[in-house]
Amino acid sequence: MTRLDLKVALMSKKQSAAHAVVIGAGIGGLSAAMRLGAKGYRVSVIDRLDRLGGRGSSISKNGHRFDLGPTIITVPQVFRELWQECGRNFDKDVDLRPCDPFYEIRWSDGTKFRLLPNEQDMEDEIRRLFPSDFKGYQKFLKDSEARYAFGFEGMGRKPMNKLWDLIKELPGFAALRADRSVYAHAAKRVRDPRLRMALSFHPLFIGGDPLHVTSMYILVSHLERAFGVHYAMGGVQALADAMGKVIEEQCGTLRLGEEVDEIITSGRQVRGVKTKAGHIISADLVVSNADPGFTYGHLLRKRQKSRWSDVRMNKARWSMGLFVWYFGTKCTSEMWKDVGHHTILNGPRYRGLLRDIFQKSHLANDMSIYLHRPSVTDPSVAPVGDDTFYALSPVPNLVGENPVDWAKEIEPYRQKLAYVLNEQAIPGFEDHLSASEIFTPETFKARYLSPYGAGFSLEPRIFQSAWFRPHNVSEEFQGLYLVGAGTHPGAGVPSVVTSSEVLTQLVPDAEKWTRYHD
Repeated sequence: MTRLDLKVALMSKKQSAAHAVVIGAGIGGLSAAMRLGAKGYRVSVIDRLDRLGGRGSSISKNGHRFDLGPTIITVPQVFRELWQECGRNFDKDVDLRPCDPFYEIRWSDGTKFRLLPNEQDMEDEIRRLFPSDFKGYQKFLKDSEARYAFGFEGMGRKPMNKLWDLIKELPGFAALRADRSVYAHAAKRVRDPRLRMALSFHPLFIGGDPLHVTSMYILVSHLERAFGVHYAMGGVQALADAMGKVIEEQCGTLRLGEEVDEIITSGRQVRGVKTKAGHIISADLVVSNADPGFTYGHLLRKRQKSRWSDVRMNKARWSMGLFVWYFGTKCTSEMWKDVGHHTILNGPRYRGLLRDIFQKSHLANDMSIYLHRPSVTDPSVAPVGDDTFYALSPVPNLVGENPVDWAKEIEPYRQKLAYVLNEQAIPGFEDHLSASEIFTPETFKARYLSPYGAGFSLEPRIFQSAWFRPHNVSEEFQGLYLVGAGTHPGAGVPSVVTSSEVLTQLVPDAEKWTRYHD
């Protein structure tokens, strides 16, 4: 049988298979579609954007390509396992490059600290800058590994939709002091405030306040040491496009530029979706990669909800907002040749700035910045000889009676950010600007339909994690499932992929679904 004959046979079989509609073509939605396709479902993915990837999509301007959201891959094996489930080889489709160093962290006093992949090099770096904290650092790494085994490989890769699922894990929570915050745990192990920052900032990558997010999230330090930090050539957009290609080869359908306006139900059973254009798409099951707040608050706005009501979702704590400046320069300057792929620029305050962002909803004058410079690894992101950057600063979300007026603040804040970049990283860059685009929490609200412009959905506090988070299988409607940052296990590229792994433990093969429902 030829490849064409095989595809025709597969298409014929899929026409009679159970139909799954996936709302949203983010990494979580695409991974869910791939896994459902592998289980025999006829899959349709619908997204309002014109590109795959959701928050991991890209835009191009004046020859520069900007990754809009995630920039790193920390656990490549979750993708290799995903591709393997679909009978494919991930490394043939996606070119991952390890980053060395993972990041460089800079402080306003001139200190530079590199997080390195080689264990001995990393220990030398700690001894160089923080010699009195070396033993505490080693203890922290052991703590991180224990939480990885419990939190990521344990709870993070299995369903948590039943209360008993949580109760079984309570002894582990207690033993690992899940009640303690990430920052408090770092402070228990090391004394230097700079190292405390370097060991506790990771929750900001998934929308959490290091002063309040459970210490389970120190597991990220182990993830990086064990699996490295990688960049996908072509950006996360290339990764999303590769996922879309697998879906199409499974005879799935990608419907871009179409927006789902409503999930259709009959009683408590999902029947399909309705688009903004008024098209009805019937489905046996629906998987929402949209934010749970949008899923329950808008897509199911005409239906009564018992648990995830508007009142409950409005009382939830949402992740911070993001101010992101994407810009290109028409040259690469010798003055910033020491700036690598990932640089973190610290402001004069750490805990005070976190309180302003998460507790006071106050837009401070000072800031910390994540500076992404992919052009040092991937020349395709910029015209020959030019540079591409994005600078991200955590800011308050839009919760509250008087959220930040970004129409008024966008340019003053950009100027403050530019000043910090000039002083600490890329002096004179504004003289060479060739492309510029800015996203604020208002952009996240409009482009991604994120409640309150939150950058990462619900904040991953202890009572908004695991069983307390919106479940992967909806208890509101039969046939409705959730994947992505707002459901279990949470935000971050590895977690949104494992949310689809959890999904497939809850959804039977298409043949069994059809037989059961017939």
